[in-house]
Amino acid sequence: MHTTPEAVIVILGMALVTIAVKASGLLLADRLPRDGFAAAWLRHIPGAVLAALVAPALVTGSPAEVVAALATGGIFILTRNLFAAMATGVITVYLVRLLIAG
Repeated sequence: MHTTPEAVIVILGMALVTIAVKASGLLLADRLPRDGFAAAWLRHIPGAVLAALVAPALVTGSPAEVVAALATGGIFILTRNLFAAMATGVITVYLVRLLIAG
């Protein structure tokens, strides 16, 4: 296998950027506010990012995504277990796509 110098430089550059982002998060974590508006805003970021990732799939996707979203929401409401809800969503998309295609 032959690797070009440009590919190695790009891979090393991406590794350095990844390490820098993770290290800066660890270094700045103690300086983040623990209460107030900014803290409340920071607590809502993960949910907003997840919604931003899921919404386009629901709008432009097949019925499998809609069924999986409903199943995921239902399992989370019943169990309050995020892992169980995510696993249900993934399995539901897989099974519904198999049924639609097959």
